[in-house]
Amino acid sequence: MTRHWTPLAVVYLVLAVVGLVGTWTYNAIAIAEGNDFISDLVSSGPAVSSITNDLLVVAVAGSILIIVESRRIGMRFGWAYVAASALTAFAFTFPLWLAMRERHLTAGRAGRGRDEAASENEA
Repeated sequence: MTRHWTPLAVVYLVLAVVGLVGTWTYNAIAIAEGNDFISDLVSSGPAVSSITNDLLVVAVAGSILIIVESRRIGMRFGWAYVAASALTAFAFTFPLWLAMRERHLTAGRAGRGRDEAASENEA
């Protein structure tokens, strides 16, 4: 179970949990109060609109990164993290993807190390 969980992957995983709990706490409050979530994002003044636009651009860029980098390193289901962000929060799925990417890269390094050791033993 702890295989390939580097300290960096654990940090990303903790951030994913914080992102999920933090966003869904406020989502639950908004739903309980009957607020119009989308209208609140752009109608609460220029500062909120600025933050909304800032985070939207980051989410789009991060989504592109998830898909392109997942394909580049052979990580399956990169698109699923982007799709899941619509149901959860990008503050959850992006650090979760970073944690899984770190595990994927660590597993690849470990696999190459075993292959090199096997090659040396054969020689």
